[in-house]
Amino acid sequence: MKKLALHSKILIGMLLGALLGFLMLQFSWGKPFVQNWIEPIGAVFVRMLKLIAVPLIIASLVKGISDLKDISKFKTMGLKTILLYVTTTVLSISIGLTVVNVFKPGEGVSKETVVHLKNTYASSNQIKARIEEANKQKESRPLQFVVDMVPENAIKAMSNNKLMLQVIFFTIFLGISLLLVPEKQAKPLKKFFDSLNAVVLKMVDLIMLMAPIAVLSLLATVIVATNDLNVLLALLRYAAVVVFGLLLVVVVYLILIMLYSKKSPIWFLKQIAPAQLLAFSTSSSAATLPVTMERVEEHIGVDKEISSFVLPVGATINMDGTSLYQAVASVFIMQVLWPEGLIFSNQLVIVLTALMASIGSAAVPGAGMVMLVIVLDAIGFPKELLPIGLALIFAVDRPLDMLRTTINVTGDATVCMLIAKSEGKLGNPRVQNWDDNYPKR
Repeated sequence: MKKLALHSKILIGMLLGALLGFLMLQFSWGKPFVQNWIEPIGAVFVRMLKLIAVPLIIASLVKGISDLKDISKFKTMGLKTILLYVTTTVLSISIGLTVVNVFKPGEGVSKETVVHLKNTYASSNQIKARIEEANKQKESRPLQFVVDMVPENAIKAMSNNKLMLQVIFFTIFLGISLLLVPEKQAKPLKKFFDSLNAVVLKMVDLIMLMAPIAVLSLLATVIVATNDLNVLLALLRYAAVVVFGLLLVVVVYLILIMLYSKKSPIWFLKQIAPAQLLAFSTSSSAATLPVTMERVEEHIGVDKEISSFVLPVGATINMDGTSLYQAVASVFIMQVLWPEGLIFSNQLVIVLTALMASIGSAAVPGAGMVMLVIVLDAIGFPKELLPIGLALIFAVDRPLDMLRTTINVTGDATVCMLIAKSEGKLGNPRVQNWDDNYPKR
C-alpha cells in the first residue's frame, strides 16, 4: 500500500482538527477540554520548531556563505534578493488596493455591526497592546531598524526568535570572516557547521513526524477560541476580498515560476505544501522556517548557499500576504469610518508605509495588526476612531492571519527558487528521510 504524502497527512489532520473544534463548541465542557488536553500538543510542536530555528539559520547560513568561495557572489545574490522581495511586496500591496477599491467591502457593513464590534472589541487588552506596540515603533528614529539589526550580544540575540535579523547579521558577519581567513584555519570551524547543519535538518525530519497530530491540535484550538460566529459572517465580504487578493498573489508567483524557472506550478505547490499548511496552522513564518528550508532544499532542489540566505531574510522582511492585508484592511476601515480619507495620495502613502513596516515586522502571530496601526497613523486616520477601526477587523484577524502567513511563506519559497535559477543553483531534488541511517532489519 502506497504511503500517504506528508502534505496529505497534514491536510487530514487539519480537517479532523476543524471537525473536533466545531464538535467541542456544542458542549459546555468542550472549550476547557480542548484548552487543557488538546492545545498543549500543538504548543509543544510549535516550540520544537522555534527551538531549532536559530541553530538551523546559523548552521545553514555559515555553510552557505563558506561554500561560495567568492564574496562578490554573495553581494550579487544579496542585491537580487532584496530587490525581488521589495518588488513582490509592492506588487502585493497594489493588488490589495485594487481589489478593495473595486469590491468596496466596507459598504456592506451595517451601523449595527459597527456598534456591536465597538462594544465587543474596542476596549480589549489585545487591541490596546497592538496600539502601544505600534506607538513604540513609530517613535523610533528613521534609521533605528538599521541600528536594531546589529546585536550588542550575539548570545542574547540567539535566545530570542524575535531578534532574527540580529542573528542573521551576526551569522553573515561570521560567514564572511570565515571566507577571509586561511583555509587551513577555517576548515575545523567549517566542518563543525557542516555537521551541525546535517544534524539540525535531521531534527526537522523527526519533528515533522508529529505534524499531522499537531495541526489537528492547532486548528481545534483556533476554532474553540472563536467567540462570535455571527460577527464572522457579518465581516464575510471583507474577508472574501482579502482571500481573493491573496489568491491573485499566488497566481503571480506561479506565473513567475512557470515562465522563469520552467517548472510546473502544480509540482511547486505539491513540494511546498507541508510548509504552507504549517504556516496556516501556526500563523508564524519564523516557526515554519525550518520546514520551509527543508522543503525548498530537499524537495525543490535549491542549493543550500541560496536557501540559507534567501529564506531567513525572507522570513523577517518579506511579508507579501501581510502587506496585502494592510492595504485591504486600511481602505476597508476608511470605507466604514472615514470615507473622506479615500483619496489617491493616502493610498500612495499606504503603499510606501506598508512596504517599510513589513521590513521591520516580526514574523509572529498578530504582527500584522501592529503594522496596520502604523499604516493608518501615516495617512492621518483620526486617533479617536483607531480602536473602533481595529475592532472592526479584530474578529476575523486570526483566520486571515493564518492565510496571509501562508502567502508569506509561499512568497519566500518563490523568490528563493527564482534567485537559485538566476544563479544556476536550481538542481534536482535530494529528499532525505528521518530513518535513512536507521538500522534496517
